[in-house]
Amino acid sequence: MKKWIVLLASGFLFFNQATPAYACCAVSRAIHKIVNADQTVIILWDAELQTQHFIRKASFKGDGAAEDFGFIVPSPSQPELDESGDEVFSVLKYITAPIVRTHSPGFGCSAPAASEMAKDASVIVLEEKRVAGFDAVVLKADTAEALVTWLSENDYAYSDAVADWAQLYVENDWVFTALKIAKPDAETSDPVTEADTLRISFKTDTPLFPYREPDSGDAAKSVDAEDRLLRIYFIADKAFAGSFKNGETWSGKKVWSGDITQHRQGLLNNLDLPKETGPSKTWWLTEFEDQWAYQKAPGDLYFSPDSDTKSLQRTAMSPSAPHDPLAYVALFIFVGVTFRRGFYFVKNTHNS
Repeated sequence: MKKWIVLLASGFLFFNQATPAYACCAVSRAIHKIVNADQTVIILWDAELQTQHFIRKASFKGDGAAEDFGFIVPSPSQPELDESGDEVFSVLKYITAPIVRTHSPGFGCSAPAASEMAKDASVIVLEEKRVAGFDAVVLKADTAEALVTWLSENDYAYSDAVADWAQLYVENDWVFTALKIAKPDAETSDPVTEADTLRISFKTDTPLFPYREPDSGDAAKSVDAEDRLLRIYFIADKAFAGSFKNGETWSGKKVWSGDITQHRQGLLNNLDLPKETGPSKTWWLTEFEDQWAYQKAPGDLYFSPDSDTKSLQRTAMSPSAPHDPLAYVALFIFVGVTFRRGFYFVKNTHNS
């Protein structure tokens, strides 16, 4: 399913609207501000192959035009980029909804291009490709400053805060995927205004969510961004929990946990992934909700098996009582009349 884009990873949409996206560092031209707003993330963890598939549906707030924005995604190893279906978000929302339902609704990766040296000797371009409506480039940088310089010289959006944000990833030998809206087609000169969902898959010994962002407090205030919700659908062979490496407690809460093996094939079809992808036997989904604050994070979020292995369901919703005063009056009259008729019926029956 295709959607209008505001930029990056699985798609973009204009401000305050939801669209699939994978973005851990939203950046813009110096004259504009942009921040991540609500985010929904799918993490599919294959422990046997030490592979993580990552898809995000996101919304953004900003004060500029779509072409002024870009995103930078860090990963511990070189990622594989490919298109993926986005209907899976609706399917997962259905699966974890309160149990008041009657029926059920009905990532393939490309080989990276040969590495080549960028103009700046301290930045290596590992791959360049057009995918899902975006121009994507995978980079390896010796320094955070070199990364920012390369982005600037190659017409990728960046901000002054990117260097500080990127420093820790550079020190840990991570790579960066930078994305921007694809330029008009050379033959038709038509601008790219639609995009498919983008999947980023990479090798890692521990599944993770890049929770760190550049300092966004001032930018959030300037675009009136106050609250945002991060929702993570984590799929593995068992229940998992998220935590920071420094021991600080994550604000995310587990809201649903259970076996979804029966949905395995349907989810893989929705994700456009081969049937052998992911855990080979049990598929267990853990859903988290986090009121993600616009403040400096303790670090990135890492996931490990949860000691609490019990299933968790949402409480079923019941119809709300009427709030209209006239409804209460009508209900009172109905009950009174019914009671009175019943009283006379019993009385007459008794007298007869």
